Amino acid sequence: MILKCIRTIAVAALAFTSLSSFGQDLIARQAPVDKKMRAIDSVALQRQIKLEQSQYPAYSLYPNWDNRYVHAYGKDVVIPDTFRIDLTGFCMPTDSRKITSKFGPRRRRMHNGLDLKVYIGDTIRAAFDGKVRIVRYERRGYGKYVVIRHENGLETVYGHLSKQLVEENQLVRAGEVIGLGGNTGRSTGSHLHFETRFLGQAINPALMFDFPNQDVVADSWVYRKRGASRSLASKGGTVNSGNGDIRYYKVRSGDTLSRIAKTQGVTIDQLCRLNRITRKTILRPGQVLRYS
Repeated sequence: MILKCIRTIAVAALAFTSLSSFGQDLIARQAPVDKKMRAIDSVALQRQIKLEQSQYPAYSLYPNWDNRYVHAYGKDVVIPDTFRIDLTGFCMPTDSRKITSKFGPRRRRMHNGLDLKVYIGDTIRAAFDGKVRIVRYERRGYGKYVVIRHENGLETVYGHLSKQLVEENQLVRAGEVIGLGGNTGRSTGSHLHFETRFLGQAINPALMFDFPNQDVVADSWVYRKRGASRSLASKGGTVNSGNGDIRYYKVRSGDTLSRIAKTQGVTIDQLCRLNRITRKTILRPGQVLRYS
């Protein structure tokens, strides 16, 4: 009887040991599986984040996506003191070089964009890659207009179109045709009203886009909230907004100080003084010069 009990205990112990070993083997085999599953979950999460970012450009900056209002940002938007706006990968929205009305006060009201001479039917293009937020008609304002939000943080507005060729929530590439020039809305002649905005704040497009030369002023531009500390343009071509009264010119091949001074309406001495150079300084293509 005692021998039988001992045998039973031994068998049970052996079975327990085998089960424990089997369980450990299961855990050991499961560990790489768990690790792989976590990796898969991480990749899936990253893909989801990228998908949301592609669907809503500048996802981390803007508090909402609203297809109703151009100026859709109130107290719930957080405006950083400074923000670098990438201007590479741009396309000029129109081939027109003629500015008919500048940014600033006009007839006791603020003109928040540039008016560029275009004719009815002229091609209007997206300035950067982005997503169309608004395609609407405003009889006493923009007329037929399009608003696009871009990954670099900007929103661009194209007003007084004769025809809109995109739809709301459509992804567009820089240079893609979005509409045709026109004279709709509050307009006294065919032209393109072009705005650049950052989190609802209107920025003078001339600080970034050089329409007479069909180019951007630099590869990047730094937005500075009013009251934030100011800094000079870096050698990399970053241009700072300051209070909006500082303008820059990016040197092109063949440019001379006299030519730049003439086209920008300043004197050579002013260019030299503002940029701490002399009349004998050799200009380099891509170099950024301050001219006001």
